[in-house]
Amino acid sequence: MSGHSKWSKIKRKKGSADSKRSKIFSRISKEITVAVKEGGGSDPSMNPRLRLAVLNAKGQNMPKENIERAISKGEKDGTSLVPIEFEGYGIGGVAVFIECLTDNNNRTVAAIRAIFNRRGGSLGTKGSLSFLFNRKGIFNIPVKKEMDMEALELDLIEAGAEDIEVDGDMMIVTTALEEFGKINKKLEELGIAPEKAELQRIPTLEKKLTVEDAKKFLNMIEEFDENEDVQYVYHNLAMTEELEEALDEE
Repeated sequence: MSGHSKWSKIKRKKGSADSKRSKIFSRISKEITVAVKEGGGSDPSMNPRLRLAVLNAKGQNMPKENIERAISKGEKDGTSLVPIEFEGYGIGGVAVFIECLTDNNNRTVAAIRAIFNRRGGSLGTKGSLSFLFNRKGIFNIPVKKEMDMEALELDLIEAGAEDIEVDGDMMIVTTALEEFGKINKKLEELGIAPEKAELQRIPTLEKKLTVEDAKKFLNMIEEFDENEDVQYVYHNLAMTEELEEALDEE
């Protein structure tokens, strides 16, 4: 999981820009809106999916009024948003998996296809990349001085954590899909609020590129990220030492 940890570190560094924050808020707002409709109402205590979405919103310092607005929207017109997924390949055959929430399927399909074509990639068929990614629960937990890290790690392992990495001021906990709820419950019992808790697609096999090609590929990933309908983008590009150094210099 060390490669995943390095990608998380890079994303945290680049996530501080105002434009990135705006995208994060937009993504979480959509999750809240859909959670209200599909998860069972606007009360987080009775709707686990909404409770998790609100938790993520607070972890990203999303203003309270934004959260309330997203919940209100879900009570009125949340069904207009539908999920759609795309699978394809970028430069060098690196796999790309994209999850969207959209109110206009034709617009989203056209936009995603155009980015693949413009960036030297290709859109694949549904299910073509399922063997390359596993669904895992990922928790980003801010490390605080008062934490007993050894005791916390033991508690999380007992609750079902598969992997725990501490990267500076952040603990990244990985768990199997089936254990996601148990870890979330354990953190609630311990009074620990993660900065982010979500299900991600973790690659089972990574692909290396030269630094030059990797940067071209990451430009495509960034363009996907900037699309208003895209919620998450996953890929299996390997984070080599050379690439990490090049990204750190940017």
